[in-house]
Amino acid sequence: MLRNHPYFQNLISLELPAEDYVIFGSGPLLAHGIRREVGDLDVVVRGAAWERARNFGTPREAPLGWAQHILLFDGSIEILNGWFDYSVDALILGAEVFEGVRFAPLEKVLEWKSGFVATGRGRDKDLRDIALMREFLNG
Repeated sequence: MLRNHPYFQNLISLELPAEDYVIFGSGPLLAHGIRREVGDLDVVVRGAAWERARNFGTPREAPLGWAQHILLFDGSIEILNGWFDYSVDALILGAEVFEGVRFAPLEKVLEWKSGFVATGRGRDKDLRDIALMREFLNG
């Protein structure tokens, strides 16, 4: 169960408004049971969730410069106020809900990771995730 995972326990402890965030990155693979562990949770937020997150840390420019982020719990939770060229509102609206937490749909994660790899910025784990998602989705 997701709620037993320490990353999700940490996320829930922040009491971010559930309607103002979505998990992106590799987190949706964990929610679908495709992966058993992830290195961190990428939490894409808007509005009230961003304001609340700012109570826990100082926003800094994300490594690729496309958003601001706040790292919490030794970096296991990364709160971001954007996700590349995606609309945060659209990501939240199109989310799948597992155990009360919103996750970007696998199709959206596959789209993003495939595009990221195509730009030459992808990592080995992105290639593995792409293969796992394609296998899962083609089932």
